[in-house]
Amino acid sequence: MRIILAGAGEVGTHLIKMLSNEDHDIIVIDNDPERLRSIGASMDVMTLEGNANSISILKESKVSKADLFIAVTFSEGVNITSAILSKKLGAKKTIARIDNDEYLLQANKEIFSNLGIDYMIYPEKIAAREIVGLLAQTGSTEVVEFTGGKLQMFVVRLDDKAPILGQKLRDLTPDKHALEFRAVAMTRSGKTIIPGGDDAFEEGDLVYVISSQAGMKELYKYTGKQHFDVRNIMILGGSRIGIKTARQLGNQHYVKMVEIDKQKSYRLSSMLSNTLVINGDGTNMELLKDEGLEKMDAFIAVTGNSDTNILSCLLAKHLGVKRTIAEVENIDYIHLAENIGIDTIINKKLITASRIFRFTMSEEVSSIKCLTGTEAEVMEFYVKPKARVTKAPLKDLNFPDEAIIGGVIRGKNSFIAHGETQIKPYDRVVVFALPSEIYTIGKLFN
Repeated sequence: MRIILAGAGEVGTHLIKMLSNEDHDIIVIDNDPERLRSIGASMDVMTLEGNANSISILKESKVSKADLFIAVTFSEGVNITSAILSKKLGAKKTIARIDNDEYLLQANKEIFSNLGIDYMIYPEKIAAREIVGLLAQTGSTEVVEFTGGKLQMFVVRLDDKAPILGQKLRDLTPDKHALEFRAVAMTRSGKTIIPGGDDAFEEGDLVYVISSQAGMKELYKYTGKQHFDVRNIMILGGSRIGIKTARQLGNQHYVKMVEIDKQKSYRLSSMLSNTLVINGDGTNMELLKDEGLEKMDAFIAVTGNSDTNILSCLLAKHLGVKRTIAEVENIDYIHLAENIGIDTIINKKLITASRIFRFTMSEEVSSIKCLTGTEAEVMEFYVKPKARVTKAPLKDLNFPDEAIIGGVIRGKNSFIAHGETQIKPYDRVVVFALPSEIYTIGKLFN
């Protein structure tokens, strides 16, 4: 696939890293020569210095031959303009990162579609939706749903009270045919492991589990986690993520928002009718205590400053808040934040990259999610007739070592996969994989 990517910032760079594992012809456009030099020196891509909304630059990139044009610069205007121009110049498919909710209204999406933009992505809106979903599944640090929730992936950190500690994977699954959940991977000391039967669970492991709806009760039992209702929520930061989260939660929860900017606090108080907005410094421990932090069920830090978000979540955890969520945009901080006790990390770069990466996969991939804290992806494949994966039971398919099939959705039913499982046409199959194996897996389903 020939891909032209406009914008070599953090989102663009992360996306290039993901795409570099595939057999793609990638051209990166940016007006910052230093960023281009850094990317060109470390990754196998072509670089082109200039403005992405320049017709001459787009022609120089041979956009007329592009299968996919992706615009993720810092400027919404540049993204929209360059995507429209690219489509008019011959690009087959275009994607633009935006910062305006209004553009995603159905009537307005049709306007942009007619102009030539095939897909628009608003990272802050997706992040807010993820936060709301996480508060409904309080025992997990991350949740991914497949086919309307028929299967789910839960990410659980094991603490010192988890009954599963010290047990081997094979000891938990004596009857593989009756499984309701399956551990498909774990992250330990920053390294992701696809576990075998002899691998044992250790304190601090981040365990990735595919589960049917029926498996939730047993999953909580093994991990020592408990579901609890979230009623009282404090949000630190009146950022776009904070605003969208408060709007979604305010109707059914008691929500407080702390914002340091006085004028912005006034604006937010008029915008958010179901949220109590407090003007104050979120790093002030006494202020947060005075505002009832100790009584909160959940604390969400989305100030845009990773340091502030991490420190305030640690304070909330210290005061007994059951659920903490921090926006951490510095990828180097993610493992640190997870290891010191913060329940969930939100990262817009990973969110954006996940959504865009799906468009570079074959049509058999109906969804893909990049997971925080690991380079691995979890994908849902739609199985077509005559696909290689249907030719034999899983144990005989020579499936890659760094990938694993977690579960299968067949019609209205779902079940956990095991060695004897035979994949059938029209199944939806959930696969967990490290980047090095995604291309190989794709060929099995093609």
